[in-house]
Amino acid sequence: MSACFGPARILLPDAAVPLSQWACVAVDQFTSQPAYWQRAEALTAGVPSTLHIVLPEAYLGTAQQAPRLAAIRRAMADYRQHLLTCRVDGYVYVERTLQSGRVRQGLVGAVDLEAYSYAAGEKPAIRPSESTVVERIPPRLAVRRGAELEAPHVLMLADDEDDALLGPVAAARARLPKLYDGELMLGGGHLTGWAVEDPDLVAGIAAAMERLADPAAFAARWPAAAGQPPMVLAVGDGNHSLATAKAYWQELKPTLPPAQRRTHPARYCLVEVCNVHSPAIEIEPIHRILFGAGPDAVRRAFADWLAAHGAALAEDGPQRLTLTDGAAEYALAVRSAPEPLTVGTAERFVQDWLPTAPGVRVDYIHGADTAVQLAAAAPGPATALLLPDLAKSDLFRGVVLGGVLPRKTFSMGHAEEKRYYNECRALV
Repeated sequence: MSACFGPARILLPDAAVPLSQWACVAVDQFTSQPAYWQRAEALTAGVPSTLHIVLPEAYLGTAQQAPRLAAIRRAMADYRQHLLTCRVDGYVYVERTLQSGRVRQGLVGAVDLEAYSYAAGEKPAIRPSESTVVERIPPRLAVRRGAELEAPHVLMLADDEDDALLGPVAAARARLPKLYDGELMLGGGHLTGWAVEDPDLVAGIAAAMERLADPAAFAARWPAAAGQPPMVLAVGDGNHSLATAKAYWQELKPTLPPAQRRTHPARYCLVEVCNVHSPAIEIEPIHRILFGAGPDAVRRAFADWLAAHGAALAEDGPQRLTLTDGAAEYALAVRSAPEPLTVGTAERFVQDWLPTAPGVRVDYIHGADTAVQLAAAAPGPATALLLPDLAKSDLFRGVVLGGVLPRKTFSMGHAEEKRYYNECRALV
């Protein structure tokens, strides 16, 4: 594969395995809602499911991690040998009907990890849209290391105004072999997938990727970035999963002879690529919950922190956020904010304050209503820190011109609308 994104050998179970039990949502969702994972496990008990080959992050660092990893390894070996009998040599074109009724189109293939980096200051073809927290990689690396299979929940975004990448494939779907078509578990919506192995379509995808990587076109699109290596794809979701795949490849690469480094399966990672210009791509803020502190305490700490950084709370200002526990509520505005985006100011405050506030911890939640409900239901004081909407058009502009966005800036849709694990690929 010469481009940063290309075809792969994609594995799926026989069509007799229902999609509603096989596919499960991304493991970094519902980390503060273990009841969700308990319901998912009840639905998949004793039946084949990708839930049995992934580790929900709610279990990271718990006593369940080690036995679950052992069970994952056994399930991977079993599925690879006996279950994943459908093979696609190319791509899978997918259509996901979301809760809004909109249909999100995507193309599942493999990215070359040599074309991706999460290191600060680098300008690779594939870039993270948010800061990568390297401390989050080691526990995920324990899952990836030695795994026989991968199943993606990484969503990539292409800045494809002409719809040259997905448009021709979507137009041809009626003549493509259908791989699956069904409802996803626990409110995930509907998912349909088609095999893309037709040589003309595969060549068209390659040509579209070449246009996205053209330096002249990139410079015309972003004059302020002229001379910079083109950014072809941005990570929309699953940033730390992709970073973990990269870390594993960096760990494995020195042990391989040069010929194997060019072709080893671990050099690549299965992802789904979407067009950021699609109406179905919805960019939503990720809210914070501060457990262990009520709104009054958070407001005072925030005001003190702003004052120490040459800023202040005000009646009006370009940055606005809300603190609430479901009862007390503060609608705040910030003047002379230390960061260009509200989320940057909020995240910097949280990370500076937590080391000085024993007993306070943060969690990141999709959906304002969910954040408020969790804060209100907490056994002790808790505050939902609600952030404003982020303009979708700012995403690529922010990454190309300003580097990565603050961590946990945005989410692509509600938690149930995250990518479900479905397609698999062999790693060894």
